[in-house]
Amino acid sequence: QVQLVESGGGLVQAGDSLRLSCSASGRTISTYAMGWFRQAPGKEREFVAGINWSGSTTNYANFVKGRFTISKDNAKNTLYLEMNSLKPEDTAIYYCAADARHLDMVRGDYWGQGTQVTVSS
Repeated sequence: QVQLVESGGGLVQAGDSLRLSCSASGRTISTYAMGWFRQAPGKEREFVAGINWSGSTTNYANFVKGRFTISKDNAKNTLYLEMNSLKPEDTAIYYCAADARHLDMVRGDYWGQGTQVTVSS
């Protein structure tokens, strides 16, 4: 089994930047597609960004395009999400996920416990 642990969340002001990390252990993620999801109170979990197994292809939800950047460091077995120009509506619990059965992020086989991001206006 792969264990995923998110970190880097916190309380920031609108317009600030934040970098989230997802550290994997147990197995290498070098052949896994991975992604970030988020869930705000009273809302369903939604897709934020995805990256294919090699890190050569990325995909973003429309509401974060131009602001967020997903990256994958296979050597460090870590997934990152660089968030810029944060908005209050970005407030949510952010989760990382790994897809062990597809080249691109399709569904999560493994999930982290989440990290809270709060953006004040």
